[in-house]
Amino acid sequence: MTLVEPLRILAIDAGAGTQDILVYESDRRIENCTKLILPSQTQVVAARIHEATVRGVPIYLAGRLMGGGASSEAIEAHLAAGLPVYSAPEPARTLHNDFDRVRRLGVKICDSPPPGADIIWLQDVDLDGIGAALGRFGVRLPSLYAIAVQDHGFIAGSGAREFRYDFLQELLAQGGDLRDMMFRDVPSYMIRMQAVQRALPGALIMDTGAAAVLGILGDPVVARAARDDGAILVNIGNMHTFAIALRGMRVYGIAEHHSGGITPAVLSHLVDQLAGGRLTHAEVMDMGGHGAAFVADYAQSAPFPTVAITGPNRAVARELGYYEAVPHGDMMLSGPFGLVEGTLRLLEREGHETGLSLIARD
Repeated sequence: MTLVEPLRILAIDAGAGTQDILVYESDRRIENCTKLILPSQTQVVAARIHEATVRGVPIYLAGRLMGGGASSEAIEAHLAAGLPVYSAPEPARTLHNDFDRVRRLGVKICDSPPPGADIIWLQDVDLDGIGAALGRFGVRLPSLYAIAVQDHGFIAGSGAREFRYDFLQELLAQGGDLRDMMFRDVPSYMIRMQAVQRALPGALIMDTGAAAVLGILGDPVVARAARDDGAILVNIGNMHTFAIALRGMRVYGIAEHHSGGITPAVLSHLVDQLAGGRLTHAEVMDMGGHGAAFVADYAQSAPFPTVAITGPNRAVARELGYYEAVPHGDMMLSGPFGLVEGTLRLLEREGHETGLSLIARD
């Protein structure tokens, strides 16, 4: 079925420092589509908690599980100031999936807020706020949502174990096409992704790392290198660094580290090992990273000669001489560009002929 109406997508890359927002409209040049770079929800929540800390009042965490980082640090600072923190069960998982561990921090888990507590709403996407901001400029909120979040994964009864490595390996086991790493039905153990879909029914979900590296294929230099000889694509985000070995649209390997542990020397070693077909999951774990996942013929498919980087912390790699990707003239929209491309691909798989793509063509 061919889509006859212009396609409109609200693409949001929910990061640790910023939330990068694109209102994609297929009948506009991509350069003229509405774009916003705003503080991430974890930063917004942290600021609200800090205000309560300054006023010396207790807080109650309502809403949903969301990304941690700044918000978790603000909660711990509130407790350290001797002020009470209460939480509904689901948002308490923002701190940790083990409720006993959350209680040991000093958080009291309860179903309703006590009198006098400031209610702090936790959520990865504030759709009402975004809609209000866009509405002031006459921009209608699209009804199709594509959201990127980074999820560690959790299964009740599994202790503190994370399932992110299993998730990455499953992405490759499904064929490894980078464009197919978009979900309408996310795995049950990816509980942060599930929380976004409960808040936004029908939302399409992608991993932040996958969205960013897919998005930089909007840069013709990167697209040509990936197509012709293969490339290493790296997103150096505010909290995580995500790297893939790609040829054509097939991902041969994925590696992930914490951006706080990334130095030029660490990144150079990680990239060299990944490009040469020598990297292992154990080596990334030993480096303090999340791990790595590979297809069976990864080592035999090396080398991947070009290295392209994106992300707000890409300056860490500047002395290494890697190519700094600028998809459609805007590095900060790498994630949303990837979300749109993943959405277009998913719609094609479901039988809708869009004829659209944000991947650069010669």
